[in-house]
Parts: sequence; C-alpha cells; structure tokens
Amino acid sequence: MYTIAVNRDFVAQHYLVGGDWGEENKRHSHHYHVEVRLEGSGLNQKGFLVDIVEISSHLTDLVIYFKDRTLNDLAEFKGLNPSLERFAFIICKKLSDRIDAPDVRAFTVKIWENDVSWSSYRLER
Repeated sequence: MYTIAVNRDFVAQHYLVGGDWGEENKRHSHHYHVEVRLEGSGLNQKGFLVDIVEISSHLTDLVIYFKDRTLNDLAEFKGLNPSLERFAFIICKKLSDRIDAPDVRAFTVKIWENDVSWSSYRLER
C-alpha cells in the first residue's frame, strides 16, 4: 500500500458549546497542525498515487478558508460543537470530495490543536 502525506499549519479560533468546559467555552485560538494522508495500492501512469502538487493545492485552499476564522461562525459547524474530532472529519470529507483519484482507498486527516492533543478521521473508499 502506498501512502503520501502533506502537512500545513494555521491559526483559527473556536469555543466549545453544549457543556461546561470552563475556559474552553470562551473564544480562543489554536495553532493547528494538519496532516493529510492518502493511501492506495496503485500508481497512475506518471508513477504517482496522487500528484503531491494537487494535494498541496487543495489543502492550501482549505487552510486559507479556515485560517484566522472562528469555526463556530462557519456553515460546516452550524449548530455543532466545533470539536477537534469534528474538525478532522470536515477537512477529510472536503479533501476527499475535491481529489479525484481512483486508486486512493483511504484519506486520513490528523489534526493537532497543540503539541500533545490531536484527533484523526479516516475515510475509506
């Protein structure tokens, strides 16, 4: 199985809702680090699972969209708690919708909100 990955960093804000999490209920920033992994068993005629430039471009577009924004204000999080788990799912789904690669069998997004806390979501095709 082949794996290719791309990483990006960005800052965004959120606040948790639906429970009493103290300071987490107030708007605050995180320096997010996101890693995207694509896995598949075959390569295209150029010898790529997916061209890394294509992955990088789509991930950069998503980072630009989320960067310096409050997640709670975005349509993707409307009525939802903007948890790290949900954020990983949203980025994973958006990337899988954008990248048309028939040999990709799984997309995984792993996102850290600090040096020790992360969540991931894996979408299998």
